[in-house]
Amino acid sequence: MNPQYIPPYRVLPTTGGNQNFQNVPLTGPPTNTILNQNGQSVAPPNLPSSIKPSGMQSPFSRSAGSPSLNVSNTSYAPPGNVQFTEKQNSQFALGRGPPTQFSSQFSGNPEILSNIPLPGQQFPPNINTANQTPHFNGQSVQNNNIISGPPSSMSNSLSHPPQLTNQKPIPQSQSQFESSVSGPPRMQNVLLTGQGSPMLSSGQAPPLGQPPQISTQAPLPSNQGPSLQQPPLPNQAPLLAGQVPPLPGQPSHFPGQAPHLPGQAPPVSSHGPSLPGQIPMNINRQPPGPNHIPPLPGQMTSQFPPSQGMNRMPPLPNPVTANQTPGLPPGPPLPGQFPPPGGQYGGGQHNLVNQMQGMNLNGPKSGILNQGYGNAPVAQGYPSTTQMGGGYPQPGYPQSGYTQQQQKRLDPDSIPSPVQVMEDDQKTRSGPFVTNQKGLVPPLVTTNFTVQDQGNASPRFIRSTMYNVPITQDMMKQTTLPFSLVISPMAKLDEKEYPPPIVNFGGLGPVRCIRCKAYMCPYMQFIDSGRRFQCLFCKATTDVPQEYFQHLDHTGQRMDKYERPELVLGTYEFVATADYCRNNVLPKPPAIIFVIDVSYNNIKSGLVSLICSQMKEILQNLPIDQGHEKSNMKVGFITYNSSVHFYNIKSTLAAPQMMVVGDTQDMFMPLLDGFLCTPEESESVIDALMEQIPVMFADTKETEIVLLPAIVAGLEALKASDCTGKLMVFHSTLPTAEAPGKLKNREDRKLLGTDKERTILNPQTQAYNQLGQDCVGAGCSVDLFVFNNSYIDLSTISQVSRLTGGEIFKYTYFQADVDGNRLIKDIIMDISRPIAFDAIMRVRTSTGVRPTDFYGYFYMSNTTDMELAAVDCDKGIAVEIKHDDKLSEDEGVYIQAALLYTSCSGQRRLRILNLSLKTCSQMAELYRSCDLDTIINYIAKQSTYKLLDHSPKAIKDSIVNRAAQILAVYRKNCATPSSAGQLILPECLKLLPLYVNCLLKSDALSGGSDMTVDDRAFAMQYVLTMDVATSVNYFYPRLIPIHDIDASKDTEIPTSIRCTIEKMNEQGVYILENGIHMFLWVGLGANPEFVQNVFGAPSAIQVDIERPHLPELDNPVSIAVRNLIDEIRLLRHKCMRLTIVRQREKLEPVFKHFLVEDRGSDGSASYVDFLCHMHKEIRNLLS
Repeated sequence: MNPQYIPPYRVLPTTGGNQNFQNVPLTGPPTNTILNQNGQSVAPPNLPSSIKPSGMQSPFSRSAGSPSLNVSNTSYAPPGNVQFTEKQNSQFALGRGPPTQFSSQFSGNPEILSNIPLPGQQFPPNINTANQTPHFNGQSVQNNNIISGPPSSMSNSLSHPPQLTNQKPIPQSQSQFESSVSGPPRMQNVLLTGQGSPMLSSGQAPPLGQPPQISTQAPLPSNQGPSLQQPPLPNQAPLLAGQVPPLPGQPSHFPGQAPHLPGQAPPVSSHGPSLPGQIPMNINRQPPGPNHIPPLPGQMTSQFPPSQGMNRMPPLPNPVTANQTPGLPPGPPLPGQFPPPGGQYGGGQHNLVNQMQGMNLNGPKSGILNQGYGNAPVAQGYPSTTQMGGGYPQPGYPQSGYTQQQQKRLDPDSIPSPVQVMEDDQKTRSGPFVTNQKGLVPPLVTTNFTVQDQGNASPRFIRSTMYNVPITQDMMKQTTLPFSLVISPMAKLDEKEYPPPIVNFGGLGPVRCIRCKAYMCPYMQFIDSGRRFQCLFCKATTDVPQEYFQHLDHTGQRMDKYERPELVLGTYEFVATADYCRNNVLPKPPAIIFVIDVSYNNIKSGLVSLICSQMKEILQNLPIDQGHEKSNMKVGFITYNSSVHFYNIKSTLAAPQMMVVGDTQDMFMPLLDGFLCTPEESESVIDALMEQIPVMFADTKETEIVLLPAIVAGLEALKASDCTGKLMVFHSTLPTAEAPGKLKNREDRKLLGTDKERTILNPQTQAYNQLGQDCVGAGCSVDLFVFNNSYIDLSTISQVSRLTGGEIFKYTYFQADVDGNRLIKDIIMDISRPIAFDAIMRVRTSTGVRPTDFYGYFYMSNTTDMELAAVDCDKGIAVEIKHDDKLSEDEGVYIQAALLYTSCSGQRRLRILNLSLKTCSQMAELYRSCDLDTIINYIAKQSTYKLLDHSPKAIKDSIVNRAAQILAVYRKNCATPSSAGQLILPECLKLLPLYVNCLLKSDALSGGSDMTVDDRAFAMQYVLTMDVATSVNYFYPRLIPIHDIDASKDTEIPTSIRCTIEKMNEQGVYILENGIHMFLWVGLGANPEFVQNVFGAPSAIQVDIERPHLPELDNPVSIAVRNLIDEIRLLRHKCMRLTIVRQREKLEPVFKHFLVEDRGSDGSASYVDFLCHMHKEIRNLLS
């Protein structure tokens, strides 16, 4: 596609076809016309041959006085006294209780839903008011949710802590947090309330010790006092003594239920005895009894010895003894229930209620266990799962076949749903996203949007954790919100978007600031009639080169502004001059070298034969540069076992020549001419070589092999050819041969999850780190394709990929007939995707802030420049920004990321990414403009990096504490004054507890002895490279129902559902994928017709689950399902292996490990449990 350019909305068109930038007349303000460069670069006026650039400096030369790297950790300061004057929106809560009363200190008019009715009560007819749009199950409901708790015994109430200060009533005129865009209602602030005694005033903290309860509360108008006595609405049952009227349009009782009668007892928690007529339900795990439900087929029970390694996120200490409730048979815990004894944060006796369906789940009848999570001991980390037992508990499925599921439980729909958030964002923010405003928060990465670049870089290239930056460092420390960027400089664009235009200044080179070396961009201000420009990054003034001079118009803008991409766009490229190249010499096209392990394991598995047979197809997918018709990259081939073999594939040869280097201690390049050739020139020689290699090594018995000398061979080959490029290394075994880089087997799974795990997650030798640095120095990137049947020490050998910007692909127990297709797709994807070679990236910021910490796959030889031998479209690099001075509230923050690289055609270029952010002095502005997906990506990278130096417990505790501090500061400083026991989540961060819990559960942070050391290392490396879109899908996998797929329509990925067993049933078939794993779960009750069409089996029980792919059947349903799987794989940058899982069989516990909203088999918290734990932590901070 020719590079094209979309000017802002005012450029006037010229007549005729495609216009060059220089041909656009500037006769007035621009219009909405698309102009392109007709495949040519923008050129300045013709330069005399005598003019040469003078004083050109290194593209990333450091100016005097540049700040040094500061690696100090963010401090976790207690909430301060920043005041906030903004109306709070909606609220949200768990559990249920008696009527809630407000203190007269409130400056509002609360309308609280009265007691949750008991079974038999009825809903009144719908009562519609003008301001009601949300609906739930056909009933109009208010958009504000509160979580409060049941009554507790008086002995459990503590004296009130000191009152919170600096909370003012919020003026009604202040703007809301809720979106002004039309669309479905979005849950606003989520609110969790501990309740026992009547609600406290804004200055008081509630008594600790009460579980939560669901009710609803409207935002409090500031001009009214509490009014609890109101006449009943039409068709509404009269209010009883002590009741509070419902909100307009809100039911006072439920369908099929009798009204709440006078004298009827409210629901009772575990704190006291049950009242007459109330049957408490025990939520604790029961010992086996006469009615004990046996384990399902394939289910592991907890009678096995405790597993040392099931330690992804063990429960917090607070064991509770099981109590048998009279009249109820014991059974396993139900989905949605709180954890069994000792199992979850702060104890297990929570009274959870589904407000919408009147479902009740009461605690034990005994009054002994009257401790709620509110006054549970503060968690001291995450104890070992040896307390839990190592079995895989089997949550039931929500369908009639499971009798234990008939007991009622908390409705998961009452807490914030990521699926709903993504759907709402898709409805309200899909379509064009115009980047013409400073600090404009972009749509979610899951939303389908098209970027129109008008001064700020596309969010596909660069995202910030916040788009409104606090002006002081104190506010940053107080909130503990990270200010960081996640940059994917080579990201793929939507098919409707144009690639960044390429600007060629000829010998002049890019125009830059004289002091900070920032590149010309829309933020530069021209002064002195256009003879000078002021840099907004460092405030310095620079003379405009004569060749670049242009007069200014009456508004102070250059006359040619809309003809120059660098003056109006956020992303563009400059053609670099020789000053920006190695040794001041323009580069050659990069090369790709295939380095293939031909030892016994790879011959036996069929890998060598597979790669050789598919090499012709692979080479047809070499990357093609923008504006070119074919690739001009060269290729070379090396094989190795205990020695290294080079191949001469010069096109003039009748047959390829092989040269063997047996001295692996001192590797050298035995031939210069003929090693690297283009596939077109040497096609016949390459074909002959690919036929000979499998035959030559067919009878090999070598099992002790080298690795480091083979990589050195590829590096020396690129050096000898004086070009940069990539090594694609196909390796199978721990390198144990006597040679540099020899490794020993040090696998010890038992250390995973303990304080000693870093001894096996850090490299055992620095040889591969040194090799990685040598590769970066030569512009040589290394991609590792690992085919291990046993321990291969990925922690050590991956260092060469990490430092060179490469990638790791892992195929354990590889068999060519099973995994071959997946491997070839991965290889083709890897070499064909957009990529930059021999790159250096620097991030510049305006004064007051500076980049300090960097996380990702790269090497840094100083404190500012990231050196990347290669960076592709799927890599994300996190950069933390910190304050070093107070900011101006008027100017904002300006960021420029510059990537100097060699394109796949051999052209040296600079890709410039510009981003402008707002600044603010109010916390509310900060919390309104956060990007949660980017925050989680950054925290994940930072935590994974720190795991190599700190214990996993310390890392996880710091994540939880940071999340609690973020929400507690918001609650204290930004929320409407209300009970201090309420957890209020800001709109942008309402999924923070869920995503933090998913992060804590992930294999990268919590992988224990139930996985191999190599698998754990692979997960950690994957997190370090992922961009924002990949991390969202990795931490919260997609669960897609396919049993209702419409085969008559074009393949469209069905809407995903929440990642919990609650949303599945045994009649369904579901795909679960997270970018690495893809499962196809088949319920035993699945429709036989669907099963026959897709699997070729008459029923689910007869489906062949050992097969890694679906049979190719000639019917519309089979075609639609296979196309769907292919489409999902295309969205990820790895071809995921399909694992078929049948309900209740051996692989189901593995599948359930990825249902992240449920309680983990290792005792890790469910979403609901963790929300309650966060509630407790925040209340502790507030009190």
